[in-house]
Amino acid sequence: MRGCFLLLTPLVISMAEEEFTDINGNSISLDCQTHSDFCREFTVTSPKLSLRKVMVYTCFVWLFAYAVFFFTENTAVLSSAIILTLAGMMIHIHFVKVDHETLLIIGSLGVQLSSSYASGRESTIFIEMNKLKDIVINEAVYMHSIIYYLCILIKDPADPETVTSVVPLFQSSNPRLNCLVQVYRSCQEILAQSR
Repeated sequence: MRGCFLLLTPLVISMAEEEFTDINGNSISLDCQTHSDFCREFTVTSPKLSLRKVMVYTCFVWLFAYAVFFFTENTAVLSSAIILTLAGMMIHIHFVKVDHETLLIIGSLGVQLSSSYASGRESTIFIEMNKLKDIVINEAVYMHSIIYYLCILIKDPADPETVTSVVPLFQSSNPRLNCLVQVYRSCQEILAQSR
């Protein structure tokens, strides 16, 4: 059941006051909204696209293209650099740069995962509650260090004790453990009430 959008009016809104960072040390924010006892929404917001980085990459590509043009006197090099830069920025904004990721958990219905990209594009996945085995914090080795991530365990319909797949949450924002623990505890409260 993909593309299911759920609209709810929040009853109580609580903002986390703690400072959170991702695995690279960049500042991120966690917004927790309690719609009811059985429904909570968690939004992790990543830093906006850095204009400084865009300018540095653009200048590097254009200076390299100008140096090649200086020796070859081929104007196609400059045109290619402009097209390559613009195409690269569009691809990055539309497919790579995620502004915020949302986890909406409804005890009687299921879990909705949403990602909003810098271009305004959104992708949504819905997992029904009867397919959900558990939500856990898992660990992985990443670039010579151990990182933690929140994931949903999907159970096998034939054998409810068997896990068929794992769906990682907040893949783009990569929050650290202190942020994941807050989300995990709230999710476990809802799962405990719905079982």
